[in-house]
Amino acid sequence: MTFKLNIDQDKRTPKYIQVVDTITEAIRLGKLKKGERILSINELSDEYFLSRDTVEKAYNILRKQGIISSVRGKGFYIRHVDVHVPYKVLLIFNKISNYKKQIYQSFINTLGKQAVVDLKIHHSNTQLLKSLVENNLDEYHYFVIMPHFYDEVESATRILRTIPPDRLILLDKYLPHVAENCSAVYQDFENDIVEALENGMDLIKKYNKLLLVHPKLVPYPAEIVKGFRTFCMQYRFTYQVLSEIETNRTVEKGEAYIVIEETDLVNLIKNCRLAGLDIGKDIGIISYNETPLKEILLDGITVISTDHNKMGEAAARLILENKKEKIKNSFELIRRKSL
Repeated sequence: MTFKLNIDQDKRTPKYIQVVDTITEAIRLGKLKKGERILSINELSDEYFLSRDTVEKAYNILRKQGIISSVRGKGFYIRHVDVHVPYKVLLIFNKISNYKKQIYQSFINTLGKQAVVDLKIHHSNTQLLKSLVENNLDEYHYFVIMPHFYDEVESATRILRTIPPDRLILLDKYLPHVAENCSAVYQDFENDIVEALENGMDLIKKYNKLLLVHPKLVPYPAEIVKGFRTFCMQYRFTYQVLSEIETNRTVEKGEAYIVIEETDLVNLIKNCRLAGLDIGKDIGIISYNETPLKEILLDGITVISTDHNKMGEAAARLILENKKEKIKNSFELIRRKSL
């Protein structure tokens, strides 16, 4: 056996499981070939300071799985290399929302039985991200992470760069100093909003003021604001950026709102009704991120959105096909009656 077993004495994972995982992983990566001899129970026990019972337990599992076989007086050999070894994936979101649930479902459905996926949330907290990465670095084949960080981007970047690039996939947001060496499936937040609004120009131009509701309490990429301002200045729209829609806000005829948070969307609709304004005629509404509810609310809310199902599927394909790519996810304006 020419490769080294990866046995960590400080891991909580039982050592016999570490032996099984290391040997099956070596087979998957082609480091162990069919017919190759591996260390005997005594040899492996002595070399890695493991008890005979630990090694024997691991070898019994491998033998039952048909991965190894023993020849009396000669030792243990690799019997099959066409063994199915599911990928272990740690999927780390910044938060849970309706559209992230779509990404998650598409991701695990595409992977199917080819992977075991654990989901964690970092809440845009770099210390939590650091703990998740450091404590699990040797436990997973892939880390798929949404790098939405707003106050400590440099710290987050340093943490992400501790993950081997061939095991890291950035999801939803592109970080240049990290993504240059790893795979990514991402949105281009700044340019996406410009292109989507341009595609709806025939509807938007009937309004004389555009308002973007970009929350402060629940942070979203600043690139959205930058792209919105670029569009408004380029096409000479009067515009305003708000942090929320208050329940008593006065809405005026001729305004069109771009809303990210659903709480603001609900308050805006209520305010329009109180003012007796016709949504889609007197007031325009565009919501961020497609959900099934927006298809039917008010006979349809106009949406600008990436394809969340496609994003989850693309990330899963990078793993299944062992590819290293940077994929810009599609983004579009979905026309409905609210605009």
